Amino acid sequence: MFMSKHVRKSCPRCQQLQRQLEGQAAQIKSLRAAVQRLEEKLAAAQKDSSTSSKSPSSDLVKPPPAASVDGSERRSIGGQLGHAKHEREPFPPEQVTHFAEHVLDACPCCGGRLRRNGHLARVVQQIDIVQPPLTIAQHTCPDYWCQHCQRSFKAPMPLEIEKGGLAGSQLTTLIAYLKGACHASFSTVRTFLRDVVGVKISRGELSKILGKVAAALDKPYEELLQALPNEPFLNVDETGHKDRGEKWWTWCFRAQLYTLYRIDAHRNAEVLLDTLGREFAGVLGCDYFSASTLGLEGLVCGVSPTGGVAPRRLPSAFASGPGACVARGLEPGAAAAA
Repeated sequence: MFMSKHVRKSCPRCQQLQRQLEGQAAQIKSLRAAVQRLEEKLAAAQKDSSTSSKSPSSDLVKPPPAASVDGSERRSIGGQLGHAKHEREPFPPEQVTHFAEHVLDACPCCGGRLRRNGHLARVVQQIDIVQPPLTIAQHTCPDYWCQHCQRSFKAPMPLEIEKGGLAGSQLTTLIAYLKGACHASFSTVRTFLRDVVGVKISRGELSKILGKVAAALDKPYEELLQALPNEPFLNVDETGHKDRGEKWWTWCFRAQLYTLYRIDAHRNAEVLLDTLGREFAGVLGCDYFSASTLGLEGLVCGVSPTGGVAPRRLPSAFASGPGACVARGLEPGAAAAA
């Protein structure tokens, strides 16, 4: 005897509810994905130097331009109606290397005679460049033989020629300017020298020339580095960069008469202590990054993310030192009020 199986058939109402549940589940999944994307965007927008490796200077967000009070439109680009015209001052006659006068022999309308109309004239000054004059000097030191000593001798090469090598002082200065001030690559420097100056120099030779320039700048760099702790006012900031995949920090020290850069592997107070010493008595302008204020005696003028300037006394990490004599003797409250 076989038992009959009873299969429960779903009613149309149950099928409708099942489809409704599946649709709601898909909608919930889509909404969760949208919420996750919005949370990621919010986290990225709220990221600053305190929650990431971003530099403190990135916290200073430029506010949007304020709307016009009278409701007028923004002014157009270029000269403004009612403003005085600004023109370039002409070069003085002693700087002009060539004078050319273009005359009329007869009236272009009727062919009659003409006379000069006083000192009225149209003057156009045009600046141009000529092919750079290359000087190729060949220095020879003959070989001499001494019969008495039974050996050969050569005349000494001048020191500036011996150290300069292929490139003279002016060409060396141009190469250093292109590589340093203009941040040009070796390929760009080579192309400029080939197409503009008219000389071909290999990458290896360029590297040697720049190495000589760097060595020549070692002494003045050390002199400025030693002068930093004695500066009365300094603005300090740092920014990160990578070199061959390694993280480095470029520290900028801005004094009144010069700016000095220091590249270090760390972004901490030890860099400041090593550069300025433990008893820096000047005024330090910086952001609110803790490494800029830790362990120094003096007054720090901090710039907040909102753009406000807030002078305050630096915390002392050392018991000794002339930290009490700060910023001409001003107390933090008096300095802030000033």
